[in-house]
Amino acid sequence: MHIEIITTPNEALKESGFGTIKACNSVKNSIQSMGFSTRLSTIETKEELNDVLKRQPVLVVLAVKYIPVKNEDDIWLSDFFSYHGISFTGSSREVLKFDSNKVLAKTHLSNKGINTAKYFLASPGQYKNESELPITFPLFLKPLDAANGNGIDDSSFVTNFADFKKKTQSLFDFFKQPVLVEEYLDGSEFTVAAIKTPDQKLIVSAVEVIPQESTNGLRILGAQAKIDDSELLIRISENKIKNGVTNLAIDAFNALGIRDFGRIDIKTNNSGECFFMEANLVPGMTHGSSYFPKACDIAHDLTYTKVIELIIAGGLARASSTIPPNISPDSDGKLVSAL
Repeated sequence: MHIEIITTPNEALKESGFGTIKACNSVKNSIQSMGFSTRLSTIETKEELNDVLKRQPVLVVLAVKYIPVKNEDDIWLSDFFSYHGISFTGSSREVLKFDSNKVLAKTHLSNKGINTAKYFLASPGQYKNESELPITFPLFLKPLDAANGNGIDDSSFVTNFADFKKKTQSLFDFFKQPVLVEEYLDGSEFTVAAIKTPDQKLIVSAVEVIPQESTNGLRILGAQAKIDDSELLIRISENKIKNGVTNLAIDAFNALGIRDFGRIDIKTNNSGECFFMEANLVPGMTHGSSYFPKACDIAHDLTYTKVIELIIAGGLARASSTIPPNISPDSDGKLVSAL
C-alpha cells in the first residue's frame, strides 16, 4: 500500500500547513514505521500532481491546502484528489475555507450560538475617530488569514486610536487585505487538538498555552514567540476550565464540519468564560514543537507516531484498498501495528 505526502515549498507561505520539509519528513518517517510504502512529494506544478496520480497512491496526506501556481489559480489539493477519486486526509475545500478566513469561521459559529470573540474588519481610513469603532478599547489586531503568528506582536494590542490607525496601516500594507480587529480577552490561551476516529469518536486534547512575558509585560502569541518556541504548553489544572474549553472545541469542530482532525484555539476572559478564536485545519506537525502533537502528548500521552497514525486512519478507512496485514484496526478504529 502506497501513501504520498503532498507539500510545496512553503517556508514563505503565511497560511497554515504541516510546516517545513523537516516536519513533513517526520510525518513520512512515522508512516513508514507503520509498514507503508511512503513518498514525500514537493509539488509546484499541475504536471507534478499528475505524476502523483500515475503512482496511484491509496492515500495522499495533505501537508498544505493548495499549490500556488504563477499566473494561474491556486490548485486546491482536496478538490484535485477528490475529482480523481483518491482518498486524502483532512477536510474538504468547503470546510477548509474556515481555516483560510477567520471571519468566516467566527460568523458561522456565532450564527450557531457558539461563543466567539467580538470582532470587526478595518481598512486604513475606514474609521475617522474612536467613537466610530464598533468595539471599545482595548483591541487586538491581526491578519485576516495568516497563520503561525504572522503579523502579531506587542503592537497588536492597542489601547488608543493613534495606535489602532498605525497597526491597521502596517498590517494592511503587508497583507494587502482588511485587518481583523477583536475585543481583547484578558484571560488565558488554550489550544485543542481534535482527532475523529473512523468510527466517529473524538479524541480531544486540550492544553493551556502560556507565552513568555515580553518587555512590555504582555503575553502575546506572535510570530517571534513561535519561532523561538518560547511558550509553554501545560495540562489544564482546573476541571471547570478544562470542561469549558473541551466542550467549546467539540462544538466548534462539529459545527464547522471538520473531518479527520483540526486544532481549535480558544481564549477566556478574566471571568473564565470561553471564546472561540480560530480553527487550524492543517495544523503544524513539527516533531517536538508544534502545538497539535504536543497537545496530544500532554493531554493523553500519545507519541508523535501515534498521532500521525490517528490522523491518517480516517483517510485509510475511506480508501478502497485494504490495510496491510501488519496493520489492523482496534476496537476504537485506531490503527495498530503488529510489527
